[in-house]
Amino acid sequence: MAADKYYGNIVTEVQPSNELTAPELLDVVWTSQNYHDYPAEFMGKSDPSILNKAVFKILKPGGTYMIIDHRAKAGRGLGDTNTLHRVDPAIVRRQVEEAGFRFVGESKVLENPADGLDLPAFAPAIRYHTSQFAYKFVKPAN
Repeated sequence: MAADKYYGNIVTEVQPSNELTAPELLDVVWTSQNYHDYPAEFMGKSDPSILNKAVFKILKPGGTYMIIDHRAKAGRGLGDTNTLHRVDPAIVRRQVEEAGFRFVGESKVLENPADGLDLPAFAPAIRYHTSQFAYKFVKPAN
């Protein structure tokens, strides 16, 4: 539970990536800067569809799934996940929609036009300033 009395309904869970569960249906699942890690070698080359299906299962109907990650060049798919720690937003959207979610919008507030999308996310020249996408999906109510 949250330490602040005004956020007593907030619970943080850390679980193995391929075993995402919840004791009850959730209102929101939020992942930041790690969707790209699922197919990476150090994560055991996990399939992001496993995550998306698990999130779908543990969200309430009408629940929100937020994804923020480092943007890769268009058309790169999952090709830069292990080397640049970036992912093509188009493949994320496709994979999440394939799991049953409805795409409801994106924010461009984390985009950085000065990022050429060709450096690793941790490179000193771009670290903390990568161009990122922020997607919002909803589990259909029916």
